[in-house]
Amino acid sequence: MKIPAEMPRLKGFRFPREIVAYAVWAYHRFAMSTADVEDLLAERGVIVSREAVRKWVNRFGRHFAHCIKRDRPAAADKWHLDEVVVPINGVKMWLWRAVDARGDVLDILVQPRRNAKAARRFLRRLIARFGQPRVIITDKLRSYIKPVRQLAADAEHRAHKGLNNRIEGSHRPTRKREKLMGRFKSPRQAQRFLSAHDHINTIFKSRRYRLSATSYRHARADAFDLWQSYVLEMTT
Repeated sequence: MKIPAEMPRLKGFRFPREIVAYAVWAYHRFAMSTADVEDLLAERGVIVSREAVRKWVNRFGRHFAHCIKRDRPAAADKWHLDEVVVPINGVKMWLWRAVDARGDVLDILVQPRRNAKAARRFLRRLIARFGQPRVIITDKLRSYIKPVRQLAADAEHRAHKGLNNRIEGSHRPTRKREKLMGRFKSPRQAQRFLSAHDHINTIFKSRRYRLSATSYRHARADAFDLWQSYVLEMTT
């Protein structure tokens, strides 16, 4: 990545912030394990353990996700909501995800239930942050009906599985990472990882199939510049 060679050092860290930020970026941008990132850094002459990479990802992934959420444009007024099962230690958990009409992830929430109470809790989080939408699109799960009616009375609720393909596609990276990580170890780990992973990928996945090569390169350069500014904001 094009990061200046000299940035203020992170207090208490042996490696420069450029290296820490590169490890976090590589881990979240590609389907890589901490061991893969360790080898990637070793090829560049940086000898670091996979445990150190894991700690960097856990500690600073939240920082980058926070910066991205802070600076993102206003969400579109059409939301897609869906839930997918995530087995954790033999227990069936549910990952609730919401994306807007552009496909940008609004929020994710790992919950043990797939009922009206869980739907209400998730929808309340979304409305508290983004305000009420114009349209809410869900599958035919009946648990959405009352929460949408109570919390977003003015929104048009479209319950149709065929209309929710946009969010169905957003589950694929989660499945890929889940397989690579040998499943999530706890609901807290899943929530922490996915909250960072979804938002970091938002700025680096520019829907290339819709852009010309030149436009895509400009979008990628803008994403790198944005990432660089977030690297400068890193604190211990």
